[in-house]
Amino acid sequence: MPAIRSVAVFCGSRAGGLPAYAAAATELGRGLAAAGIRLIYGGGRVGLMGAVADATLAAGGHVIGVIPDFLQQWEVAHQGVDELIVTDSMHTRKRRMFDLADAFVSFPGGLGTFDETFEILTWRQLRLHDKPILICDVEGSAVALLALIRGAVDDGFAPAEAHNFFEAVAGVPALLARLEELGTAPAAGSSALL
Repeated sequence: MPAIRSVAVFCGSRAGGLPAYAAAATELGRGLAAAGIRLIYGGGRVGLMGAVADATLAAGGHVIGVIPDFLQQWEVAHQGVDELIVTDSMHTRKRRMFDLADAFVSFPGGLGTFDETFEILTWRQLRLHDKPILICDVEGSAVALLALIRGAVDDGFAPAEAHNFFEAVAGVPALLARLEELGTAPAAGSSALL
């Protein structure tokens, strides 16, 4: 059985300033569905979140949204997903997404996406998991994030091996190819959060 059956995608609740971002989210959703990989995401119907979920569903894929109760009350929840899990907090949302996912994808997004990405990277640094983390650069969207990580290492605030906690990939085709490679590779070590 493939090691990668479900992927948590961290991405923006807004569409961003470039049409390429929504196009990439749509391409990602179609690609996940074609690969038989279940999408785990933040449960929203707007922005890149809505685009990746809609594309996955339209291509026959399986989608699980995980959304905190207060965001559901703001009426931003996607009611068309296969399963919508409502949590009591943002932290519980991240924990539930972690539990459901075999790998993580950081896509273009804002502060919430950064929060999710850095928390999963921190858990990796603390050896709480060894699940793959892929940062997808779409039209330069990951440049600042990667520079921030590099700066933390250069300034001595993060270990030199921090660059081994994730892989940066350029664009959706490279991301999907890497997920396929990871899915056919034997699973390594423990992937449970301790």
